[in-house]
Amino acid sequence: MAARPSSPWLTVVGVGEDGELSAAALAALVAAAHVVGGERHLSLLPASASPRAERRAWPSPMLPFLDVIMGWRGEATVVLASGDPLLYGVASTLLGRVDREEMTVLPAVSSFQLACAAMLWPIADVRLVTACGRPVEALAAELFDGERVILFSADGRTPAAAAHLLVAHGYGGSRLTVLERLGGPQAQAHMTTAQDMGERVFDDLNTVAIELVAGPEAPLLSRAPGLPDDAFENDGQITRREIRALTLARLAPTPGALLWDVGAGSGSIGIEWMRAAPRARAIALEPRADRADRARGNAARLGVPTLDVREARAPGGLAGLPRPDAIFLGGGATAERVVEICWAALKPGGRLVANAVTLETEARLVAARASLGGDLTRLQIANADAVGRMTGWRPAMPVTQFAAVKPR
Repeated sequence: MAARPSSPWLTVVGVGEDGELSAAALAALVAAAHVVGGERHLSLLPASASPRAERRAWPSPMLPFLDVIMGWRGEATVVLASGDPLLYGVASTLLGRVDREEMTVLPAVSSFQLACAAMLWPIADVRLVTACGRPVEALAAELFDGERVILFSADGRTPAAAAHLLVAHGYGGSRLTVLERLGGPQAQAHMTTAQDMGERVFDDLNTVAIELVAGPEAPLLSRAPGLPDDAFENDGQITRREIRALTLARLAPTPGALLWDVGAGSGSIGIEWMRAAPRARAIALEPRADRADRARGNAARLGVPTLDVREARAPGGLAGLPRPDAIFLGGGATAERVVEICWAALKPGGRLVANAVTLETEARLVAARASLGGDLTRLQIANADAVGRMTGWRPAMPVTQFAAVKPR
């Protein structure tokens, strides 16, 4: 295997709409043997900017061409990108392939900064969502009255798609400002509301500034665990609200952590896990196709469309999955040896939580505690309900919860 270069050979240059480049960016281009960028970025470069370089436009799809760039390892290469290449840009992707010592990033002002400046919004108070190569449904996780969101558009139809989502969630009065070609001489701003957007199509280079206004019918869907049960479409196979909140407290979602939700049903645990922490991921195993489809729909509607739902049954469906930081066994705790298999797969310091409502599953959890340690807790919820013309407590089925942390 060839040794990796010990000094930077790859420079990622951010380019603004005006095409202005810093002295460092121009120096990197002059020295480059290869220059890669979008057609628009390449057209902004004068021939004198990279006199020795072979210029290549990004093909579609783009990702396979990264292997070509890796074949130039050690040769001076410049990759052109929009704005800040580390803000949902190609530099983030390249960091997964090269060592930090091999790459230099020279950012321009990002569209996020330009949009906040155009709106006079303090950056620290604004949420950022991208629909570039990602589902626009991620916007649904940011729907809170009075919040401000900058949405990176994939193309000229993204603003209308975002507006339709807002209307469907009861935010039709939200104010949208579509900012076209930010930072350049052709910059324009178009203001409307979500309910008045219609099917308007804008310039492909646009960013949307959204001031969220909740209508009277808009539900309050906090990021805190314990969404209402009716926030999820379900056929009764759902971890109920109060039990779900306690379960997620034990699972302890953290930024970027991976959860296995085994026996996902409506997907409620995996969905709330992903909503609770930035970049949190979840793989949901659900053997029934109708429930798996329902979980996918719930995930998209609640702003976490990247929930990875797999139509599979434990323990067979667990083979080959990336090691998790936490595991929840709901409907999947009944399978033979599934607790032991999950415990072996769990990362050191990871959390395993399993809920049981039947005596047979409870027996497995009692045995798990005897062999693995951890806690057993009996959870009993009762709700006020009519008893004739009076009111009394109607208890739900008790839940036995096993929770354990794997030693580091």
